[in-house]
Amino acid sequence: MKVNIYYGGRGLIGDPTLFVINKMQEVLEELNVNVERYNLYEMKNSITTLPKTLKEADGIILASTVEWYGIGGFMMQFLDACFLYGDKEKISKIYMCPVVMSTTYGERDGKLTLATAWEILGGLPCSGICGYIPDTLNLEMNEGYTKIIEKKAENIYRTINQKVPSFPASNQAVKQMVSFTKNTDLTPQESEQLSQYAADDEYVQKQKEDIQELASYFKDMIGNKELNAKEDSYIQDFQDHFKPQAGFKAIYKITITGKKSTLIIQVNNGDLKCYYGTVEKADVEIEMEETVMNDIVFSRMTFQRGFMGGSMKMRGDFKILRTLDQIFVFMK
Repeated sequence: MKVNIYYGGRGLIGDPTLFVINKMQEVLEELNVNVERYNLYEMKNSITTLPKTLKEADGIILASTVEWYGIGGFMMQFLDACFLYGDKEKISKIYMCPVVMSTTYGERDGKLTLATAWEILGGLPCSGICGYIPDTLNLEMNEGYTKIIEKKAENIYRTINQKVPSFPASNQAVKQMVSFTKNTDLTPQESEQLSQYAADDEYVQKQKEDIQELASYFKDMIGNKELNAKEDSYIQDFQDHFKPQAGFKAIYKITITGKKSTLIIQVNNGDLKCYYGTVEKADVEIEMEETVMNDIVFSRMTFQRGFMGGSMKMRGDFKILRTLDQIFVFMK
């Protein structure tokens, strides 16, 4: 399960929203949920590209702070980008939890704004949090408030995991009018942030296929390993690039599309067992195309970069996944 957090505040010290989402992130990670944070104030020039990060998410948290009026410009820019460039079919399967804390007035209006906007986009609602917190210290020192936040995070996990249905809302009717956007000419500033080609998924996919084809062609010319190497070649690759770490133990299960058997990697301190077969329980389960595996062993990609870019699917502990790039060093 993956949950993205989009923080639309300004990142100021004492922002109560930061305390809330930090606590929620801790709880979700304890539940073995892969959580990724996006601070919109740090990504001012790339907010229009963020809707692509929704593709691998099962649920999201939209968090903002009302400092004087409304949910703020960064969050509105993100919602505009979801409307213009987001995959509406994917959004329709994503649960959204709004988190709005106020230091002045309007936290309930802000929460309602986020919930309504997401429903109009076609997304699924999830119970959120809102509150008036003029002094963050009171929030941090109050155990009752902390329990509320923890329970809310647990509720998000259950809602996503159980795919809890919801009654249709009247604003869903508006979705039929706005879900198909008209083609608009981008301003020069928007063109720098998101070109029309980058917004075209079909064009991007075609470019990826062309790159893979060229990579295979030149690799064969210089006599490197063939893309369709035997299964045993991957075992040798992992054995040759193994860099043991003291005290580290893990079991990886890698399913490669097109291969009949599953690659099992068992690491126990300095001992390595790498074979094709089955294992009762693995710390991390990975699924990828054969071309992605070739990119990794030929030093064109890392495991972490492949996961972040959506080239592979993963279940399990994300920290253990990142360790793969440390104990198997393919990159020069």
